[in-house]
Amino acid sequence: MSTEAPAAPGPTPVRRLLPLLVPSILVGIAAALVLLGVSWVADHLQDVLWQTLPDALGIGRYSSLWMIVMLTATGVAVGLVIWKVPRHAGPDPAVGGLVDPPLAPAVLPGLLVVTVLALAGGVSLGPENPITATNIALACWLGARIAPGSPTMLWLSLAAAGTVGALFGTPVAAALIFSEVLAERPGPGALWDRLLPPLLAGGMGALTVTLLAHPSFDLSLPAYSGPHWGDLPGALIVASVGALIGMAAVYALPYVHGAFARLGRPWLALPLGSLVLGLLGALGGHLTLFKGLTEIKVLAEDPDGWSSGEFALMTVVKLAALVVATSCGFRGGRIFPSVFAGVALGLCAHALVPEVDVTLAVVCAVLGMLMAVTRQGWISLFTAAVLAADAAVLPVLVMASVPAWLLVTGRPLMQLHDDGTPLR
Repeated sequence: MSTEAPAAPGPTPVRRLLPLLVPSILVGIAAALVLLGVSWVADHLQDVLWQTLPDALGIGRYSSLWMIVMLTATGVAVGLVIWKVPRHAGPDPAVGGLVDPPLAPAVLPGLLVVTVLALAGGVSLGPENPITATNIALACWLGARIAPGSPTMLWLSLAAAGTVGALFGTPVAAALIFSEVLAERPGPGALWDRLLPPLLAGGMGALTVTLLAHPSFDLSLPAYSGPHWGDLPGALIVASVGALIGMAAVYALPYVHGAFARLGRPWLALPLGSLVLGLLGALGGHLTLFKGLTEIKVLAEDPDGWSSGEFALMTVVKLAALVVATSCGFRGGRIFPSVFAGVALGLCAHALVPEVDVTLAVVCAVLGMLMAVTRQGWISLFTAAVLAADAAVLPVLVMASVPAWLLVTGRPLMQLHDDGTPLR
């Protein structure tokens, strides 16, 4: 007969979750404030560089000359900062993803400086990767001091969720991303128990940004009258073409990165890369500069304002700029530039075949492009749907996601190993 005492029952789900509520709220608010602060500085510097300065010099704000000069100067400045600051503003951006292990706090000043310079200078990268990395580093560093022994993964997930919620203005994006992450990392409790703290952090991040900055992803596209059976072929083709074009950028990354890596020094690679970005901007027009969120609204306001060839050129230029900027060492994210490329591609598809509904063309192209670049199905579906702000597109979007995902799954990622070979 066994004499072992029965194991003491573990804490109930409620007791596990209650201590996490306040940290989730605070981390979500702090993540949003970091994003807003960096964006505020970058926006004001952008006004100086692209309005005040060229006006004072009597040069066209977005003339080809000014775009080439300004982007090259941005590359020189970022290259010098990365070369001279402690820890060199973090690891090579081509090897990093959206949610990575925490950086050392000493990396953050340099990382934030080069992020602001790149955002203001017109580089085709978004703020999501460096801001997420900053918030993760701060949350993990403070969490280890406030609650010694607490798991690093807790603070990492709260900071990442708060940042993603703030970036997209809704906690749904954070919940979708972390549902994929948690599915790969089984743990105790129901999925919703483990998802609740990141969801709360994402909600507070989204609420803080919404109350202070009122962001919107709605492109005010024409209302979609479907779904109709006749919409399905066009949706499948546009999403698949978006995925294929996005994969072209993915396959190009290791080769372009390798070419810049052979230069050996950031103060050489970044000025050269930024000169190429300036030439690309002169080719594609000023709308292909910057992260792309403001610029997609300009495109969507007048879907018939450009020809199919001009939309196609913007798509190619934006993706080329994304690859070059990531390869030469600029710190930044790939989601927002990919959204711009997808919007331009969708408008191109509508211009070529007017029978394809413009709203459906845009969201399906964004869906395919994001699936290729991010390899995250949920966030691709969510972002595409948010651009239309119309639930009627969801059934067709889900159908269009099938061929797009089959084209990209198992292929190389738009992220490299330290030796320059692509992840899979």
